[in-house]
Amino acid sequence: MSASHQSGRWAVAFAGAVSLAVAMGIGRFAFTPLLPMMLHDGVIDLHGASWLASANYLGYLAGALFCTFQPWIWARAPRLPPIDAPKLVRGGLVATGLLTLGMAVPIASSWPLLRFAAGVASAVVFVYTSGWCLAQLARMNASALGGAIYTGPGAGIVVSGLFASGMVQWGGSAQTGWAIFGVLAFVLTACVRRTFHGTASAVAAAAPVVATQGGAVHGRTEIGCLALAYGLAGFGYIVTATFLPVIARQALPGSPWLDMFWPIFGLGVMLGALLATRLRVTLDMRLLLAGCYLAQAAGIAIGVWSPSLAGFAIGSLLLGIPFTAITFFAMQEVRRLRPQLAASFMGLLTAVYGIGQIAGPPMVALLLRSSSNTGEGFTLALEIAASGLLAGALLYLAMLRLWPRR
Repeated sequence: MSASHQSGRWAVAFAGAVSLAVAMGIGRFAFTPLLPMMLHDGVIDLHGASWLASANYLGYLAGALFCTFQPWIWARAPRLPPIDAPKLVRGGLVATGLLTLGMAVPIASSWPLLRFAAGVASAVVFVYTSGWCLAQLARMNASALGGAIYTGPGAGIVVSGLFASGMVQWGGSAQTGWAIFGVLAFVLTACVRRTFHGTASAVAAAAPVVATQGGAVHGRTEIGCLALAYGLAGFGYIVTATFLPVIARQALPGSPWLDMFWPIFGLGVMLGALLATRLRVTLDMRLLLAGCYLAQAAGIAIGVWSPSLAGFAIGSLLLGIPFTAITFFAMQEVRRLRPQLAASFMGLLTAVYGIGQIAGPPMVALLLRSSSNTGEGFTLALEIAASGLLAGALLYLAMLRLWPRR
């Protein structure tokens, strides 16, 4: 293998990781470490924070639906220009930077719209980065490197979490935090902009055709079960992913380690993505997905049963390790079931995942209002979230029996 070919593989994997770090680690998840600062600054309360988070997840759903129905729309409107995946990724990354900077402007009435638009951008970047980079790596016989792409969200979470922790120690404001993250998004985008190149026709030609095993026919029920199970992952993790720093402050007031649980979650995300690249590709993805869901459910349960430093640290790690591994395994399963329409069905799964995410924060807001205290409300929300993950794991195990691989 030539050095240039090897470097090309890693350039694609690196570009994919950085793209997802911006779109997910900043565009979606910068809100989590900045939320305690926003609460401290008095610019928002927990009820408002729940709905602001939902605005972002609703935008994520809208972006995913665009990706899902894009082939259908373009087939009925032949005059539309062909989709250029790299151009969409570049545009989405620039939009993420601008929308993040917009959150630094103290006009609270504009924040729901900004978070909604950031959600749209993150979904489009996620789907087209995943599809384009996985196709490029498959063409270069380097599919195993696909897991490295999904270290990006974890890296973004670690960086944003550490920045936010430092700003808390220095007495910085959330407004400053949003501005820093916006600038960081532009810097990272500049690092990979040249890697995302090509035309729509070139990208389509590069996408490999993956044969289904044994000529099996994968019907709508099978892909529907996969989408439903993937949506339960969105619902199961989102309570912790949105409110972890706030939950920790409720359980451990005054602890100097409160802001480290979110970066620990990010480290787990990176570790899980790297471990995913080491697994044998012959393993059934549905079995791996079931194991990931059980690990995340255990992580939530540990934090509920042992709301201590050790409990939150271990729980954050267990929740993070399977996070992007779930995405990697599910997207590979989509490529097995729908090789000719992978990007569209990746969008479908992302849309259902988005629905699961949207359901989480309003549920928390409702439980907080109806509970006798904040701690009781968060505990019940976490128990419901863990139950959703258990249901998803059982669904994957049922799929193994109903549609065995040949």
